[in-house]
Amino acid sequence: MGKRSVRENKTVYQQCREALSLTRDKASERMDFISADRIEKIESERSLPHPEEILAMAKAYHVPELSNYYCSNTCPIGRKYVPELKQKELSAIVLELLAGITALGNEKNRLVEITVDGLISDDEKDDFDRIRQELQKLSSCASALSFWLEKQELKESAENGQQ
Repeated sequence: MGKRSVRENKTVYQQCREALSLTRDKASERMDFISADRIEKIESERSLPHPEEILAMAKAYHVPELSNYYCSNTCPIGRKYVPELKQKELSAIVLELLAGITALGNEKNRLVEITVDGLISDDEKDDFDRIRQELQKLSSCASALSFWLEKQELKESAENGQQ
């Protein structure tokens, strides 16, 4: 039987594993190629996880958003380009998505005006930046919806006795 962790500031990886009441040994069995020792090193932050390990953990722990967490917090490229997504209910995701679509619908003519000549002039930069931010919100909503759907599929697989 594995030891129970008494660490106060647990990493997200450890929190996800423990949420399923998995020991490191049991988690390792679910992931085939990651040993319990390797899981301990990742959780104790003595070693950085590899992308394929994160994908395996996300699947084994039924937490697809672990990959977003890794990309937005650990990967040097992701820290610059990937926003961290927060887990939300489906209704909140859909409402944000619809609000973003509405906002962009209101801005589409301005976007055409700005970009028709292939240049963004100084007096167009503020409007273009506002529209770009709306597009980023939509992108985040689409990603949040994808994670929500994947999480539902993983739950269904787990309930049906599949991994």
